[in-house]
Amino acid sequence: MIDLIDVSFQYENGTEALHNVNLRVNQGEFAFVVGSSGAGKTSILKLLLREAVATSGQVIVNGFNLNKLKNRQIPKFRRSIGVVFQDFRLIPDMTVYDNVAFAMRVTDQSNKSIRQRVPEVLEMMNLAHKAKQHPYELSGGEQQRVSLARALINHPPLIIADEPTGNIDPEFSYEIVEMLQQINKQAGTTILMVTHEHEMVKYFGGRTINIEEGRVVFDDYIIGGANESE
Repeated sequence: MIDLIDVSFQYENGTEALHNVNLRVNQGEFAFVVGSSGAGKTSILKLLLREAVATSGQVIVNGFNLNKLKNRQIPKFRRSIGVVFQDFRLIPDMTVYDNVAFAMRVTDQSNKSIRQRVPEVLEMMNLAHKAKQHPYELSGGEQQRVSLARALINHPPLIIADEPTGNIDPEFSYEIVEMLQQINKQAGTTILMVTHEHEMVKYFGGRTINIEEGRVVFDDYIIGGANESE
């Protein structure tokens, strides 16, 4: 699903952002990527979304070798991934329903499929009653759930969540992670969540990949505080 093999990445100014990173996330896994600002998390995301190309090594995602990917193949590759952004990136003059449906329309899916699928996903995200509202009428947590619904709408095998709790109130942060876990368990969707919120990761537990100064310094499973009593 995700395979980084001896990956190093330098910016044009010569700054080495990643050094000899080896990382594999298998199909159906849920993994956290943690690290402080400047540790290399953003650089990994750029490579995984094919916004940048590794200086050396190989990056393989969903069967696509991103080092060899031609520009005309990038849209097809990106359609195989659902992305949840920190800043939501919703279209302000569209309703909740249309924001989610838009992700299906750009892939030329039928109106019948859209009418069937969108209400299903809105119900899953507890947003059915918000379908006709606009993003500015929603709380931050609700906007992020719309973003998550949009990422999920096309049944992607992989969802990448980039600091999905960074712009929402703390009480909604855990709800978003719980929804991601639910998607992972019920649909078998691979989830990679990038975050700087170490306390949240300690609470939920699971596979945790710690990046420091462009290197993987920890990659193991931790027992979350929510599971210690089980």
